[in-house]
Amino acid sequence: MTMNQNSVRELESKYVVQTYRRTPIVLVRGKGVRVFDQDGREYLDLLAGIGVGALGHGHQGLADAIADQAHEMIHCSNLFFHPLQGKVAERLASLSGLSRAFFCNSGAEAVEACLKFARRYWYTKGGGARTEIIAMEGDFHGRTYGALSVTWDDHYRVPFAPLLPNIKFTPVNDAASLRDAVSENTAAIILEPIQGEGGVRPLTHEFAAAVNEVCAATGTLLIADEVQCGLGRTGHPFFFQKLGMRPDLVAVGKALAAGVPMGASLVKEDVAAALSFGDHGSTFGGNLLACRAALVCLNALTSDLIEHVRTVGAHLEQQLRALAARQPLIVDVRGAGLMWGLELGGDDPGAAASAVYEAAVRQGLLVNRTGGNVIRLLPPLVITEAELDRALVLLDAAFSEVLTGATR
Repeated sequence: MTMNQNSVRELESKYVVQTYRRTPIVLVRGKGVRVFDQDGREYLDLLAGIGVGALGHGHQGLADAIADQAHEMIHCSNLFFHPLQGKVAERLASLSGLSRAFFCNSGAEAVEACLKFARRYWYTKGGGARTEIIAMEGDFHGRTYGALSVTWDDHYRVPFAPLLPNIKFTPVNDAASLRDAVSENTAAIILEPIQGEGGVRPLTHEFAAAVNEVCAATGTLLIADEVQCGLGRTGHPFFFQKLGMRPDLVAVGKALAAGVPMGASLVKEDVAAALSFGDHGSTFGGNLLACRAALVCLNALTSDLIEHVRTVGAHLEQQLRALAARQPLIVDVRGAGLMWGLELGGDDPGAAASAVYEAAVRQGLLVNRTGGNVIRLLPPLVITEAELDRALVLLDAAFSEVLTGATR
């Protein structure tokens, strides 16, 4: 029996833990960059499941690979070998320059593993006092305890305190503050090369250089959280490469398996050498189904998809800057490739961002609000210039609707 929108919401309100403030539409299918709700209404998807759907919706090659693998074997546990983990790890090593991968199920889990591995590295080296982690103000790394402990916003942190000790925050893009913060007890610095939830804010090249210098001078490990900005999203395999950074560990997730839950912690050889059997594990991490999906996505990235992102990303940037010139609510445009944020101003920029988001849904466009007053765009990496042009017409209409106080 098909459930209508009200019955779906009523059933969830009764049985699902209420931790999500959902938009009141029920999505049931998608194709390419379009999704459809229960009533058959079409939306252009410029969110892609918060940067997850790299290949869009209903991708034939991905669907065929998942179906084929499900008929063969989905899971065998990490007590045994299977033929796909090594292949995915090899592809990630080639893209990142970091030699080994630990597989898990999400970006937050990947961050947790990176934090554990950094502390284990110093324990193995005899530096047991080096337990301090330095994180950046404005960064978001996840909601599990370790990841939450290095996440800046008190909105996420305070209800769950006390969190992990020996965490220190320093202002982002402030080299002097970072140098002052690092001590002989610092195990690692963790940062997002582009802050995602914090408002799509890229690190500066100058700050990236300072991070490299501090780490080289002190031996401090560098953890790059590329869960949102990695894997081709910016037109580069990883944004740390664009910045010239030299991380020892990299957390990835979201787009890795194009919608099948998967994360990975990528580590340099000397960090991997400090780990022992049993130091970490995951029941589902790197299962056959996720690995099969990841190979489809990685094959696409290493053929022509990253170059496609560079091309359409440049077009999107041009269109967004033209939009900003027309729409007075927009005070800044930030991002790279197919990861962009429009910062809003005005008397109440947070309320304006919420209103633009709601107007966009009415126009048939899915975006989201982040960082309080930023409209974030994370479209599927396969989106075309024509689809972007259509989406920008709808976004323009949403801004105009808010500015004039009109509704459709």
